[in-house]
Amino acid sequence: MGVNILWDQQAPEGIELPVARRIAMILGRETGLVDYPLLIDGYDRDRNQHDAQKILDRLQDTLTRRYAIDGPLLLVTSRDLYTGACDFVFGLARPASGVAVVSTARFGNSYYGRVPDDADLIDRTAKEGAHELGHLLGLGHCEDPECVMFRPRTLDELDRKRKMLCPACQKALASREEG
Repeated sequence: MGVNILWDQQAPEGIELPVARRIAMILGRETGLVDYPLLIDGYDRDRNQHDAQKILDRLQDTLTRRYAIDGPLLLVTSRDLYTGACDFVFGLARPASGVAVVSTARFGNSYYGRVPDDADLIDRTAKEGAHELGHLLGLGHCEDPECVMFRPRTLDELDRKRKMLCPACQKALASREEG
């Protein structure tokens, strides 16, 4: 089963293909870039952030029902995300609906006062995108801090992850394919 990636119009341009290729490499799945109009909901003025749950609602309603996309769907956006009481989230998945969102807002080095580097942005977007898609493919969080399925709470934790699944998560994914 392949996965679909929708790139928000405001997300960083020019890194779509490298991110899609890395996600394909990490998950061992074909990836396809899809292009559909999507209104991004959930802006909260007080927080200057978007509610990730509301974005997933729109993604589920508009794209999976109107356009009947086959397979998991990941939205990559540049909008800063939060959910519930969390100050921010790098991404969020809704496995029951097959939709996920990842924000690049905190992936760029410039956000942290560091020298901008597209390689870092591509790496982080691919790892977090693969993480959220992993949830859509049936994987849970992993305790191995180097596994893509580890839940990062900081940029350093995200950077520490390798661009691969640990052996246990690889095995779990393979068994889901067979079953």
